[in-house]
Amino acid sequence: MANNSPYFLQPASVQSVMLRVLVALLPGLAAYVWFFGIGILIQILLASIAALAGEALVLSLRKKPLMLFLSDGSALVTAWLVALCLPPIAPWWLVVAATLFAIVIVKHLYGGLGQNPFNPAMAAFCVMIIAFPQLMSQWPALDGYGGLQNADLTISLIFGSSIDRDIDAFTMATSLDTLRTGLHGLTGNAKISAIVGGEHALVFGSIGGRHWEWIAAGYLFGGLWLIQQRIISWHIPCAFIVTLTAIAGLFHLISPEQHAGALFHLFSGGAMLGAFFIATDPVSAATTPRGKLIYAASIALLTWVIRSFGAYPDGIAFAVLLLNIAAPLIDAWTQPAVFGHKSAERK
Repeated sequence: MANNSPYFLQPASVQSVMLRVLVALLPGLAAYVWFFGIGILIQILLASIAALAGEALVLSLRKKPLMLFLSDGSALVTAWLVALCLPPIAPWWLVVAATLFAIVIVKHLYGGLGQNPFNPAMAAFCVMIIAFPQLMSQWPALDGYGGLQNADLTISLIFGSSIDRDIDAFTMATSLDTLRTGLHGLTGNAKISAIVGGEHALVFGSIGGRHWEWIAAGYLFGGLWLIQQRIISWHIPCAFIVTLTAIAGLFHLISPEQHAGALFHLFSGGAMLGAFFIATDPVSAATTPRGKLIYAASIALLTWVIRSFGAYPDGIAFAVLLLNIAAPLIDAWTQPAVFGHKSAERK
């Protein structure tokens, strides 16, 4: 027997949406663990505990029902994003501090879920990279030190054993940081080919950062699944990817010795994570269809500018926060006309 119209779609619960976001992060997380070891799993566990504890504390102070809000999964999504943006061998207290800042200050200071004007994970990342730039630049070396077989070493680095004094022997810069430092350091007609070769060849893969290519591909796969599930719309990811591809490709075409190509920018750093999981935050992003395109394109443009000319290797976080500020204005400019309003004016 066929169903009869009308058909009403039940809105997805916050818990259902957050759970699917966490599931979508799993392919990228799996690649992360495969290439960089169990450090990221420890960081996610630490961040999750800190997020739930911070959320429970603030909810109790605000006299809100704990189980109702703790079970929605929003704190865990923030915790995972914070952990994925920090180095997997960062000290435990850095991850905990970043997560508590995201939850307590950025989220609840403005009223809690649905009220925060800034992306909590990106705000926490920016605070940490400004306050602790050295710790935020320590990533596992790609010659075996960060692998699964070195779980004891990873735990020692995270929880601060005596091996900390030798940490420089087990860490290295990312591909974005190496490229930025190399281009700024070489005089005259600096060539990218001179930077990606020789002693720095280890951090560069075929099209992006070594191993980061696969992690980015995992985020891409999970993000496409979110679009298929209608958790996010296509506007922000597509506008971000198309704009970053266009601007990076154009400048690489004009000056290939000074600017990396589009694929390098897309598959290095946090580009794919930002396109599908960060810029798409429904609370702090633009909400109108045309506004989402402007919002995401602006983030991509600022990301490329910061990566190419700024003091920080990756500009995703700063670009997102700057456009969070502009999101209400973008929405106001791009609001569609009220149905019947123009026809009424013509009469």
